[in-house]
Amino acid sequence: MSEQGFSEAQREGVYRAIAERRDMRHFAGGSVEPAVLRRLLEAAHQAPSVGLMQPWRFIRISDRLLRKHIQQLVEAERVRTAQALGERSDEFMKLKVEGISDCAEVLVAALMDDRERHIFGRRTLPEMDLASLSCAIQNLWLAARSEGLGMGWVSLFDPQALADLLGLPAGAKPVAVLCLGPVTEFYPAPMLALEGWAQPRPLSELLYENYWGVSQ
Repeated sequence: MSEQGFSEAQREGVYRAIAERRDMRHFAGGSVEPAVLRRLLEAAHQAPSVGLMQPWRFIRISDRLLRKHIQQLVEAERVRTAQALGERSDEFMKLKVEGISDCAEVLVAALMDDRERHIFGRRTLPEMDLASLSCAIQNLWLAARSEGLGMGWVSLFDPQALADLLGLPAGAKPVAVLCLGPVTEFYPAPMLALEGWAQPRPLSELLYENYWGVSQ
């Protein structure tokens, strides 16, 4: 182990948070203490970002009526998604896809406006701003798990409709509705695997050596 590494107990904690992080849909109400919420958001804010542009913007939804309107947008997209799925429509409609009304906190993660002026690291890969925001969300997710709090990423919504609802400026884009709060228990495996929707693939099927499709 490198002398710059963590202690064994600290390493185990990091790997445990990664292994036990779940995309939660079932919440137990309650609340998140302000100091804890601040720690989680600081963890998100420490994420890496291309060119240090820090493209993330987080909107805390404290208005219950606004939360209800967000849930309505999600429900509308849930129906449209079911229609697009064809033969799996009924199966999809049985899945619980969000916990907006049950969780303690709702956050909307968005990309900033005026992103075009940031060229460093984005000239050929402009989507790196989205990758940076995703890193911030993952930081928040892992920190939440370490605090014993569940988090779920909801992406079923019309981005423009949500942007209009929240008054985002032109060029900004909502990417995730994040449900956060206490849970009765964490799923022992990804919920979609438990529900039989899909099964995770092993790393060995996704790892190549030197060239695409060449296994180690």
